[in-house]
Amino acid sequence: MVRVLVAVYAVLFVMQPGRLIAQLPEFDKQGHRGCRGLMPENTIPAMIRAIDLGVTTLEMDVVFTSDDKAVLSHEPFFNHDITTKSDGGFITSREEKGFNIYRMTYAETQAFDVGMKPNPRFPKQTKLKATKPLLSDVIDAVENYVHSKNLTPVFYNIETKTRSSTDNVFHPEPARFVDLLMGVITKKNIKERVVIQSFDVRTLQYLHKNYPEIKTSLLIERFDKYSVRQKVALLGFVPTVLSPESGMVNVSLVEYAHANGMKIVPWTVNTRDGIKRLKDLKVDGIITDYPDLF
Repeated sequence: MVRVLVAVYAVLFVMQPGRLIAQLPEFDKQGHRGCRGLMPENTIPAMIRAIDLGVTTLEMDVVFTSDDKAVLSHEPFFNHDITTKSDGGFITSREEKGFNIYRMTYAETQAFDVGMKPNPRFPKQTKLKATKPLLSDVIDAVENYVHSKNLTPVFYNIETKTRSSTDNVFHPEPARFVDLLMGVITKKNIKERVVIQSFDVRTLQYLHKNYPEIKTSLLIERFDKYSVRQKVALLGFVPTVLSPESGMVNVSLVEYAHANGMKIVPWTVNTRDGIKRLKDLKVDGIITDYPDLF
């Protein structure tokens, strides 16, 4: 095994027969939805700003349109918190699920702005005109920017937005979702720098079986009906990363993850004190809306 320190990011590479495998950063500084606290979430400007702030991984969410285009969006519909209609009006909380991205073509999604509506949760967020971008366009923009600035290549942490109750209503079923997603990732030649994360074990199970070379991250939330150990057992294999809600993290959880060969990268940590607490617990990375806190 050959270890190579790449710039300040300490990205490890491991030699295997015929190929060089990118390992995750020694400490993974992840920008949540790019940098949601500072720029409109899941947009190209948010990803570029996060890179300028020194993240090692860009965290993002993917949904699909009716014409099978992978688009960045946290919800499979147009969220009322961030969306402006073409007529200048705002989508309401009552009607938002009616704006189902999976029932729209990609061209139709571009009629909605997701960068101008003020979000009271993120008063530091720069407002600018933006639409939901194609994953392929995000990758192109990121790769070109990193290359132009002679920076260390970043990783991509991509969440599959699926759940069994909304299969084929708001998104494709897991196998089709993963195959479509991997089509983009493979075409863009970034497989070695991709982690696929999900709360839905089905997408990770299909990915592990059919694309075993891809790194995986199991998302855990505080009020899941399963314990962490039960969720990992339900998954049926050891993921690359365990990614719990930050308030769940304690010494025993970190020790459990490390003892079982998993990195632990909590979400979403938005204070310096919170980052320090988790670093002191020896987590392997942190996901934040404010990468400037790093």
